[in-house]
Amino acid sequence: MNLISISAFQDNYIWVLVDDDRRCIIVDPGESVPILHAIEENDWQPEAILLTHHHHDHVGGVPDLLARYPHIPVYGPAETQDKGTTQVVEEGESILILGCEFSVFATPGHTSGHLCFYSKPYLFCGDTLFSGGCGRLFEGTPEQMYQSLQKINALPADTVICCAHEYTLGNMKFAASVLPEDRAIQDYYQKVKELRAKNQKTLPVILKNERQINLFLRTNDVARFAWLRSKKDNFR
Repeated sequence: MNLISISAFQDNYIWVLVDDDRRCIIVDPGESVPILHAIEENDWQPEAILLTHHHHDHVGGVPDLLARYPHIPVYGPAETQDKGTTQVVEEGESILILGCEFSVFATPGHTSGHLCFYSKPYLFCGDTLFSGGCGRLFEGTPEQMYQSLQKINALPADTVICCAHEYTLGNMKFAASVLPEDRAIQDYYQKVKELRAKNQKTLPVILKNERQINLFLRTNDVARFAWLRSKKDNFR
């Protein structure tokens, strides 16, 4: 399977897995125009859609995709039932699509019903984990998000983290302000600045590397996590 990211809105990524026969799986299509353009340009055949949570910038393109491809299944949490989901999935379930087995696990925090999909080596984590950061707590609690990140951190070191937003530069600016003497963080921050100055993507990332530079994965207690998340919320 080939992993491809499609840019949407200002900083979203729609992730696509494409097999050798040009059949594809689409993750979090928040906007229809860029993904429909990519489908037509590359002669892809959509086989399924995966949704991580209900926010519009992750589900907004589903109606147009279903209008064009009415028979493809849409997998997502219960909170996406009114967003086009045809098959509700939950923690502990597995989905087999195009020969890939996706494990589903609950990662509440950003929203109360947020899910992640894992098919080795790929993790589609929506707005739970970002490179250098994590999602805002719109519906969940710090403890929920902390536990969700612990689940992700328990995956194999070579896991390819497919985040849904290009937030890496801002996240690393924050991390560098918290730990200005940390060489791994400072080096990565510099690398990200150079990439973004060239308008290049910073994603996907490898979990092994993320463990070294992501303060939210390096935190080993809920209170510290809650303090960091609050501090990040107010960081400019």
